[in-house]
Amino acid sequence: MTSRIFKIYTAPQWERRVPLGHLPWAPVDEADGFVHLSAHGQVLGTANKHFAGQAGLVLVEIDPGMLPEGSLRWEVSRGGERFPHVYGTMPLQAVRGHWPLQSDADGFVLPPEL
Repeated sequence: MTSRIFKIYTAPQWERRVPLGHLPWAPVDEADGFVHLSAHGQVLGTANKHFAGQAGLVLVEIDPGMLPEGSLRWEVSRGGERFPHVYGTMPLQAVRGHWPLQSDADGFVLPPEL
């Protein structure tokens, strides 16, 4: 599987990482019992499906090697594709980088450096 995995946060969710001391779970993660992530090629599909019309989003790249052992699972989800899911806490040290997630008339676009 790919080594580039990402989480999309709203700005308030992203800001929660500081007082929590780890990356927060979104409400959908809490409801499902795991953290929903996307591989590089899945990010835009996830953004356009679940975050359409929202502004102030943050795209966070997660280093799979910094996650607790055994917590990352690739499971079949939307359209039969395997998506990365984390069962457990994601430490702040797992963040490789973060960028504002911008959109244009056609939907979301990846930051140029990605």
